Amino acid sequence: MSVTLPESVDAWRMVSARRSFQGLLPIAAMQRLGGLLAGTEGEVRFELDFGRDEFGTAYLDVRVQAPLTLICQRSLEPFVLPVTVDSRLGLIRQEREESALPPGSEPLLVAEDGKLSLADVIEDELLLALPLVPVNPDSTLPDEVVAPAPEESSIGEGRSDNPFAILRELKK
Repeated sequence: MSVTLPESVDAWRMVSARRSFQGLLPIAAMQRLGGLLAGTEGEVRFELDFGRDEFGTAYLDVRVQAPLTLICQRSLEPFVLPVTVDSRLGLIRQEREESALPPGSEPLLVAEDGKLSLADVIEDELLLALPLVPVNPDSTLPDEVVAPAPEESSIGEGRSDNPFAILRELKK
C-alpha cells in the first residue's frame, strides 16, 4: 500500500495493477469543500482500492473519514460532523456504459487519456456526503423560540376549536 497520493494517475493502469492508496489529506487543501465549511481544520483519512469485480467491471473503492466543521442551521453555531464515506465507483469511458454497471456502483466517468485526480475524487465524495441542511444533533432551540408567547396563549383560549368558525361568521 502506498502512503503518498499522486496528483493524477492512469486509472486503467491502476485497475490492472490492483493498486491501493491510503493516507491523510488536509481539509484546507480542498478548496471547493473548504468554501462550504465553517472551518478547514483537520485531516481526511482515505483508502482507495482499484480493481475488477467478478463481472470484469473496473472499479474504485473509496473509503473516507473526515471531521467537517459546519454551521448548525438550528442554533447557527459551528459544530464538527464526523463524515464517513464508503462507496464503489464503477469506472466508465462513456456515459452509455453506466447502464452496464452492477447495482451498488456509482459511475465515475474517466477522461479519454485515462487520467484521474484522486484528490478530486475524494473531495467529490465528501461534497456529496454533506447534509443539505446541517443540524447539530446535540443542539436545542432557544427557550424564546420553543415557549409560546404570553399573548398567544390568551388569544388561543378565546378561539373555538374549528378553524373555519370565522368564515362561518363572515358568510352570515
